[in-house]
Amino acid sequence: MKTLPSLLLVSLLAAACVARAQSPDAPPPAASAPETVDLGKTVPTADAIAEGLFPDDKCKELEANGFKCMGFKPAIRYSLPATSFKVGSAELPPLLKRQLDVFAEVLKTKKNTDRQVRVIGHADASGTPAANQVLSVKRAESVRNYLVSKGADPALLVTEGVGAKDLKNPARPTADENRRVEIGRKP
Repeated sequence: MKTLPSLLLVSLLAAACVARAQSPDAPPPAASAPETVDLGKTVPTADAIAEGLFPDDKCKELEANGFKCMGFKPAIRYSLPATSFKVGSAELPPLLKRQLDVFAEVLKTKKNTDRQVRVIGHADASGTPAANQVLSVKRAESVRNYLVSKGADPALLVTEGVGAKDLKNPARPTADENRRVEIGRKP
């Protein structure tokens, strides 16, 4: 008979959790950050980038063909690449340009849309906070300008620089992987 009180307690706790979840006073669940995919030295396919940045388009395509879209896959943020920029530079190296060419191929098909893509520049901690902020903005703008030169709609791209505030490798603040650009959908 010890199991009956235990079952009753578990039932009461479960009911309390359900009531809390349904309560209008319950805070909304926290929004999760987008998944970040580090491309490293990989040059992705246009299909992978399109599906990562615009997963809702795949859902629209399925529905247009008579299928029901089950669930929602959030957009992905891409980190380009681990060693893309030299110290103190916003110049785009050749590998980064090859990666960006694929992004441009996808983005130039997204004209006249209200969905925006963020280009976020990052710096390592080798400079002053003010210099790192300026450099990170320049890196984001270099990427945006390159994408626009390849046919991307300028209205689609929003730039942001975060300086050295979001280090990929905080244990090594001046590590190469901290000098990067990320591309993802604007929330």
